[in-house]
Amino acid sequence: MTETKDAKNMSDEQVEARVARLAFDGDALRYREFLAKLKAGLPEGTGVALRGSVVTNKRWEDGKPFDAEGRGTSDLDVTLVGDKVMEFWNEDAFYIPKLHTKPLCDTDPGIAPTLNPLREELQKLAGRPVAFQATSNLILYARDVLFDEPYCMVIEAQKAP
Repeated sequence: MTETKDAKNMSDEQVEARVARLAFDGDALRYREFLAKLKAGLPEGTGVALRGSVVTNKRWEDGKPFDAEGRGTSDLDVTLVGDKVMEFWNEDAFYIPKLHTKPLCDTDPGIAPTLNPLREELQKLAGRPVAFQATSNLILYARDVLFDEPYCMVIEAQKAP
């Protein structure tokens, strides 16, 4: 059964339950372990949002549901929020300098080499591709409002020391 409820009409708890069900085979413990490893491996104060089809259960390109091609075929779009984490990206790896990076993924693992081992560890845990992208709160908000790209904040950003 394909779940079609719009993420914008769901609570954060409902979206996180969707994420655990879709991306972690309903294993909430494995999902929490994923979040704990993520938080431990990032600079202090970094916020984390999940975006894309794991939140909406609808792929942007073609409208098909998450993992439409089989288990593990959809990736997890992990957006890292904060100035400190953006420093891990190479200078030429930004769409908008100091505001929005290119994705760190299997096809471009060298654009944020210090973060790539964490990303690869999370891929093994999730059993699927994981992509990191760093952005500012402004860009994250604009993508949600202007481009109808909802997200779920799973780790709130804190003021970095």
